[in-house]
Amino acid sequence: MKKILFVYNAHAGKAAIRSKLADLIDMMVQRGYRVTSHPTQYSGNATELIMQEGSEYDLIICSGGDGTLDEVVTGMMQMDEKRPIGYIPMGSTNDFANSLQLPKNVRKAAEIALDGQPFACDVGQFNDNSFIYVAAFGIFTEVSYQTNQELKNLLGHAAYILEGAKSLLDIEAYEMRVEYEDTILEGEFIFGMVTNSISVGGFKQIAGKNVLLDDGVFEVTLIKRPKNPLELNEIVTSLLARVDNTELIYSFKTDEIRFYTEKEVTWTLDGEYGGSHNQVVIKNWHRAVEIMVKSET
Repeated sequence: MKKILFVYNAHAGKAAIRSKLADLIDMMVQRGYRVTSHPTQYSGNATELIMQEGSEYDLIICSGGDGTLDEVVTGMMQMDEKRPIGYIPMGSTNDFANSLQLPKNVRKAAEIALDGQPFACDVGQFNDNSFIYVAAFGIFTEVSYQTNQELKNLLGHAAYILEGAKSLLDIEAYEMRVEYEDTILEGEFIFGMVTNSISVGGFKQIAGKNVLLDDGVFEVTLIKRPKNPLELNEIVTSLLARVDNTELIYSFKTDEIRFYTEKEVTWTLDGEYGGSHNQVVIKNWHRAVEIMVKSET
């Protein structure tokens, strides 16, 4: 009998999964699987579990937000023989689920996790860590949990900038040297993100157009520090108009990028704390894990 390891965050999405657990496990059993369920107990628990026990199962299904998926993928990257991952999104944003076109309906998402087809997607290596869809630093990550929800909906992703930039003096900038391919960028940056996702922070196409999750490259966006209110307005206008390459905004694709700073910079990985670093090397692991998606008809 095939076996499923079902890992879930019981607190994700206002703990909505608790009322659906019996139905989800019943679906898995009806497909002929023996099911082991495990509610995560602390940050990093899913990673530890996958590393220690993942090889004993035929399919790993996780439910929670993108952070839960990130932990499962991080554990999977440590396995010699990787297993396909089913993802039932239950978080508040579910960026990567949107990129994979997974439905918000829990039962439909579970059906894809069980009966869909595996899709080999890229994974990011961040120093000795990993991420599934975004590594970021700066003003977006500083303000994202404080911005009024109605303001987010009204102004889109530029709301983060507007909320954080009530004064130019409030914007923290990071003196950086950025290297990729044959290019070197040096300057003060207020924001940067390395992504493999169509949606980031709930906003679609923030990473640009023609984003593919299995093309072996990341989409990179870096925003320079505005020197005056006019430049700040130029940045906001460019973001609202989806103009992603200006004198103040760098936008490009690469499979490897390096960041060097004298002062440690705090990063987020898939929306979770990624530590403070003064040297960061990010590489693309091409088609490194398989995630179940809707079967093509």
